[in-house]
Amino acid sequence: MPWSFRLGDRVVDLTTRTLVMGILNRTPDSFYDQGKTFELDALIRRADELVAVGADLLDVGGVKAGPGPEVGEAEELDRVVPAIAAVRERVDVAISVDTWRASVLDEACRAGAVVGNDISGFADPDYLPVAAKHNASVVATHIRLQPRVPDPEPHYDDLLGEVRAFLLDRAARAEAVGLEKCQIAIDAGLDLGKTPAMSALLLRESDMLAATGYTLLLSASNKRYLGELLGLDIDDRRDASLASVAYGVAHGCRIVRVHDVAGSVQVCRTVEAILAAAEGRDS
Repeated sequence: MPWSFRLGDRVVDLTTRTLVMGILNRTPDSFYDQGKTFELDALIRRADELVAVGADLLDVGGVKAGPGPEVGEAEELDRVVPAIAAVRERVDVAISVDTWRASVLDEACRAGAVVGNDISGFADPDYLPVAAKHNASVVATHIRLQPRVPDPEPHYDDLLGEVRAFLLDRAARAEAVGLEKCQIAIDAGLDLGKTPAMSALLLRESDMLAATGYTLLLSASNKRYLGELLGLDIDDRRDASLASVAYGVAHGCRIVRVHDVAGSVQVCRTVEAILAAAEGRDS
């Protein structure tokens, strides 16, 4: 499948290569780091570290996906926009903004972001027009309800079919406002309105989602489904996260959103080399 994805002024051929997206949380209550990079200086140092070990892009977010104290628009802007501006001055890699608010996407793009990573599935009706105004790429994520809303008993009649249809619909909406196919990535939304078993099934069926022709993003790093399926505490999920990356890349994922950038880069390059050898290509 000839996948490609636009990062600002360049279109990256992802047919045989995977982009590693490093996570930068400017939140005091992140499920994983519990606010270690909430202070701007700490976040900038972390950005330097992730770029040094091979991050292709950095995903800056100011509100966690799960339930928690309300974060208003002004607070999210204050967390995200200065961080993106500072990181953009510091490092020469593409920046994504992890937000579902069109207003935050707008200001983030002005500050230097070139990708809008929206876990709400474009619930804000202005999100895609704002992306088109800035010629930004987007990530369409499946979610059953909405961000920050508990969904303890999700039900689907046809999990894979419903997720696939949702993502194709959101991709079509993005194209309808003028975005090109290479500006649209899709994400199955593991843990977002899914039980651990559902998330595992969606990862297993990555080939089916990659076959849509849109760049498939995998966000599995340290997530709840790994902890519950394998009985792992949050600090013990590194190996399982890297295994998820390896499986995803082997089955069509071409962007991996991760905490462990160094390990994920090694995994991606190894799997790519194995696939190239199996197909008789030069690695």
